[in-house]
Amino acid sequence: MKSLKLISSAITMLLCFVTLAQERTITGTVSDANGPLPGVNISVKKSTKITTTNFDGKYSIQATKGDELVFSFIGCMTQTAVVKDKNVINIKMVDNSQTLQEVVVVGYGCTSNYVKNDYVRSDRKKAKLTSAQALQGRVQGIQVHYSAGYSPSENRIINGQQALTSQKEPLYIVDGVLFKSQQFAKINPNNIKDVKVIKDGNATALYGNKAVNGVILLSTKNEIYKNRTEKEITALLNKSALISSEDLNNEEYDSFVENAFESPNFTPLSTFSIDVDNASYTNIRRFINNGQKVPKDAVRVEEMVNFFKYNYTQPKNKDPFSITTELSDSPWNAKNQILKIGLQGKDIPTTDLPASNLVFLIDVSGSMSTANKLPLLKQSMKILVNELRSKDKVAIVVYAGAAGLVLPPTAGDEKKTIIDAFENLSAGGSTAGGAGIELAYKIATENFIKNGNNRVILATDGDFNVGLSSDADMETLIEQKRKTGVFLTCLGYGMGNYKDSKMETLADKGNGNYAYIDNIQEANRFLGKEFKGSMFAIAKDVKIQIEFNPKQVQAYRLIGYENRKLRPEDFKNDAIDAGELGSNHTVTALYEIIPVGTKSNYIGNEPDVLKYTKVKDNSVNFSDELATIKFRYKKPDGDKSIEILHVIPSKAISLESATENFKFSAAVAWFGLKLRGSNLIVKKSSDEIAALAKQGLSNDPDGYKAEFIRLVTAEKLLN
Repeated sequence: MKSLKLISSAITMLLCFVTLAQERTITGTVSDANGPLPGVNISVKKSTKITTTNFDGKYSIQATKGDELVFSFIGCMTQTAVVKDKNVINIKMVDNSQTLQEVVVVGYGCTSNYVKNDYVRSDRKKAKLTSAQALQGRVQGIQVHYSAGYSPSENRIINGQQALTSQKEPLYIVDGVLFKSQQFAKINPNNIKDVKVIKDGNATALYGNKAVNGVILLSTKNEIYKNRTEKEITALLNKSALISSEDLNNEEYDSFVENAFESPNFTPLSTFSIDVDNASYTNIRRFINNGQKVPKDAVRVEEMVNFFKYNYTQPKNKDPFSITTELSDSPWNAKNQILKIGLQGKDIPTTDLPASNLVFLIDVSGSMSTANKLPLLKQSMKILVNELRSKDKVAIVVYAGAAGLVLPPTAGDEKKTIIDAFENLSAGGSTAGGAGIELAYKIATENFIKNGNNRVILATDGDFNVGLSSDADMETLIEQKRKTGVFLTCLGYGMGNYKDSKMETLADKGNGNYAYIDNIQEANRFLGKEFKGSMFAIAKDVKIQIEFNPKQVQAYRLIGYENRKLRPEDFKNDAIDAGELGSNHTVTALYEIIPVGTKSNYIGNEPDVLKYTKVKDNSVNFSDELATIKFRYKKPDGDKSIEILHVIPSKAISLESATENFKFSAAVAWFGLKLRGSNLIVKKSSDEIAALAKQGLSNDPDGYKAEFIRLVTAEKLLN
């Protein structure tokens, strides 16, 4: 008997070796009617192998001849392809326009067994359960079986001793909608409210002969599948199965009030700091791609707009940035106008960039152990390391229960040494964020390069829970460190316990920028393609102050930048911190304007003109000017600010005649205002937002704008 087992094992191992020998790399491009399609999921059926297309629509996956590749994407029909002799398989996705053909009316009167989600919730920490596994041990006569090599989505529910095959499966009804067994297996158990099982005569009495093998009735916490079409259900299952709403309970976002309209007669000056951060957009993208509602306070409109690059003209004088303005119609309030202000940072060749002194500050606490945190962080850092030169220096500081130096300053061309140091990191312990910051800045200042790029790069989920932990403490600490002349880049990772508020505070107060890395493609964009803009400042403490002409402007409001607004007197105060501008960076700000003579529900009665603060009459005619705008900035190593002045003409153009830059930036802002539930927009149609964005698509080499349009469409399906 023992020899038979050994022979059996040997044969099994031989078969495995043969299979591995036949395995090869399959590549290709996935596209739709509009071109390459990023973010498509490709999996090998009956295996756990899965990958996604990059922003060029390209993919690579290991498979053997005869394997079936499954291509799925939100809003598109799932497609399959069998691996044959060719190593290249290109797929064109087709929109899924199917509608649900049958709706089952559910009777809840008779049930034989009942499963509450308390069971699922109590076992969450032990393992990820599928919806099928949630039934095991809780419903009489039902157990779950899955064979080796099969993914959880291939689970089979077994009634007693006999497997329920396609001919002997129960009916699956979720939130009143008939589901297939494959669909049922994809439901995230953390979204389950309760499960009821109806058997025998009770089942057939309610549902007819189709229910001869019983009925499993499942309801979700928010009835997310109720009255959904087949297309919507597919989209939700493909995305929301990855994460449940419960996983968001520990995420932290700062709340703020949307900017209101102001009168230039009583508030003639609008002052704010520029913002080149784009973390909010990638975080929003993560929510929508996971089939989740976007939290209102996670939406910062200016960060959404500034995620995208616009083709503004390069500066032609000694100033580090050019200025572009445009005035056109508001797409969401027909009587209003939108003023767009665009800055274009000077594009400095990589060879001319100063030497870098970089200190990576890596969170290796226990909260960073999941796949989308430390493992993704390591891959991200490889992208950045590949951009380094021999004259650059890199050090690595880590923090968990305490902080420590794991790599002393090392030349940038010693890439293997640097990457090996990252690969050796592992997660565990609490989070001494304050101690880590102290040590990272100490190393950075000790190796400070005069006229160089001195920067701490913090990579974390923001979950500081030991030592200095409050946002106020962190703000004080980072403001002190800013005085060293060392810049700060914050990279956010993960979900569930993500602390956006801490990350934003650190970046805002530390002469820094902030990005949220939700996948390797985003890491490649921020740390690779936009390395110069992300890591090399050409101007710091950049402030904008605009004075509106009351002869042209009845009221105005700044769209976004709520937490970047400054007092008028802060504009000339060089002690006040503001945003930085990187090489070849673009910054865009939008104002909504109510022209003089326009009746609007957004304007209340103006207060009486005060005796001592009455605005003086000016005999000079400025009727052809909408506003005067001033900019102040410092050189990266400077302490004195430099001022630029620019006059904005009052002549507006129609929305149809506006530039593509204007149309696309307005569409992004419009979507952000909709996500925030703004009361200051009339039109809220996703179709109109997407239509306007499509008019600004031509300059989209990496497909980011096309991806935005798909997000607008996907978000519509979730509501």
